[in-house]
Amino acid sequence: METFTSVSGVDRIAALQDPVVRNLQITQSYHEISLAMAARMGACANWCTFAAWASRQAGQTIRREDLAVALNHYLQNIPELTEAVAGIAQFALAKGARLGRQGIARLVWETVNPAAAMDRASAAVARGNRKVFAEIGREFARFLDTCLPDSAYNAAHLDGFCAPLKPGDPPNGQRYLRQAFARYYQALFEHDPKAKAELILLANIEIGFHEQTRLQPEIAEALEASVEAPDVFKRRLLDALLPNSGWVGSLGGLFTALTGRPTPLDNAIGHFAVRARHFIRLFMTKHLMELGFPAGIAVRLGRDLKTRFPASLTQLANADLIAQLKKIDPTPDSLSETGAIDWADLPDRLHFIADLFRGYQETAGLLAPPFLPEQVDALKAGRRPEGAL
Repeated sequence: METFTSVSGVDRIAALQDPVVRNLQITQSYHEISLAMAARMGACANWCTFAAWASRQAGQTIRREDLAVALNHYLQNIPELTEAVAGIAQFALAKGARLGRQGIARLVWETVNPAAAMDRASAAVARGNRKVFAEIGREFARFLDTCLPDSAYNAAHLDGFCAPLKPGDPPNGQRYLRQAFARYYQALFEHDPKAKAELILLANIEIGFHEQTRLQPEIAEALEASVEAPDVFKRRLLDALLPNSGWVGSLGGLFTALTGRPTPLDNAIGHFAVRARHFIRLFMTKHLMELGFPAGIAVRLGRDLKTRFPASLTQLANADLIAQLKKIDPTPDSLSETGAIDWADLPDRLHFIADLFRGYQETAGLLAPPFLPEQVDALKAGRRPEGAL
C-alpha cells in the first residue's frame, strides 16, 4: 500500500487536481506523518497532529457540505437584511420595475448567490490547504526520511537537512522552519522530559507562525467570500430589476452627476450589499472557527480554551520559547483572552494557536485517526471514501 509519508507521496498528493480527494489525502498524510514523529518523540502532539484535524475541518468547506443552503437560510432570517430588501423593492417599484415586491425580493437573494459565495470560500480554503501541505508537509516527509532514523545527534546531518531552507522571515523566507526542525531534532535526543516537551512546543509554535503568515491571504479571502463589491453588486441588480430601461440608468447617472448624490435606489442597494457582506463574513467566521477535534475534545476558535497546560509546560524554562511567546501571546502563562475574535487577524489567530498547542500537546486523543480503516483503504486506492468525513 502506498505510503503518504514519503517526499514522492507528498508531491503526488499536492499535484492532485480534485480538491476534495486531495484534501482527504492531505489529512491522512498529516496523520501518518504525525504518528511517525510521535513514534520517535513520544505520544505527544507535533505540528502535523494539529494540521491533520485542521485539514479535516477545512475539508467541510472545500466540499461545501450544505453550506450554501445554510448560508441562504441564515441571511434571509436577519431582520436588518429583510428590511433592506423591502426598501429596495419600494424604490425599484417607484423606478418602474415590473416585478412585484415578492419577485424583487427573490431577485435580490438570487443576485447575492450564496452558492457562488461558498464556491469562492471553498476555492480559497483548498488553495491554502494545498499551499501549506506542499511546503511544510514536504519538509516533514524529508525530515522523516533524512533525520528521524538517526540514532545519535549528528550536527552535519541536521545542517544538510536545513541547507535548502531559505533564509529570512515568512511569507517568503523559511527561517522559522529551519529553527523548528532543529528543535525537533534536538528533542529526539533530549532525555529530560520537561526540556523535551518545551522543545517540541517551541517547534510547533515556530511552524505555526510560518504557516499562518503564509496562509494570511487565503484566510482573508475565505472570510470575505461574500457578495461582490457593492458597486458591482448594485450594477448587476439594477440591470436585472430594470432590464431594457437604459433611460432609467441614464437618468439616475445624470441625477448623481448633477447633485453629487446617488438615487434612493442606489443607496438602498448599496446599504444592502455592505450589510450582506458583513453578515456573510460572520457566518464564514463561525464556520471556519470550528476545529473538528476527536470526540470529547471540543474547541471553538472564538472562545477561550477550556483546557489546562500540562505540568511539563506550566512553568517554562526554555529561553527561546519564552521569548517567542512574548511576541505572540499577550496573556502569558494564561488561557484568558485566547478566543480569536477575528480569524482574519493574524496576531489574534497566533495568540489562540500558541495556547492551543501548549494546552493540548500532551492530549493523546489527538493522535486518533481522522478516518475509519475502510475510508483509509479507499483513499489509498485514490477514491473518495463513503460515509461521514
